[in-house]
Amino acid sequence: MKDTIDVLELLESQHDEVDQLIEQLERGRGDRAALFAELADKVAAHAMVEEKIFYPSVMAPNTSELLHEFVEDHLTVKRLLTDMMDMDPDDRGGEFDETLALLKDELSRHAHDEEEAKLFPRLRRLMTEDERAGLGNEVLAAFELLIEQEPRRDVPRDTAEPAPLPPP
Repeated sequence: MKDTIDVLELLESQHDEVDQLIEQLERGRGDRAALFAELADKVAAHAMVEEKIFYPSVMAPNTSELLHEFVEDHLTVKRLLTDMMDMDPDDRGGEFDETLALLKDELSRHAHDEEEAKLFPRLRRLMTEDERAGLGNEVLAAFELLIEQEPRRDVPRDTAEPAPLPPP
């Protein structure tokens, strides 16, 4: 049994969880308000651990440009989530669903087309398995602490500008 988790595997699994929650919201089954709260919490906690732990840890001259693009992506996502918090998730086919579609597109492009396709392959070459495991454990511990605190509530205050990143 593994006592560690590769940070890239962890982040990919979180991306997949978010995709599944969006699909459930799109299908409209169950408590949409509760599903949206879970989605918003997971996206918020994921963005926080990436901005505060993961991105600073992998900042290098050859990752800097991508990481700065990624915090801009996060800002867009946070603004969409903030807008959605003021909408009725049960208003089928209305503004909530339209914004959910925008959120889905933004998250898919960011997570799959950008992070997983561009950054993660570089990091697999640059980082050792032990480095990725150590960082994975740190990111997971922080995520688990954050998720208990309803991090979606902090999103609106983080919509003025992208998260700061250290220099490479």
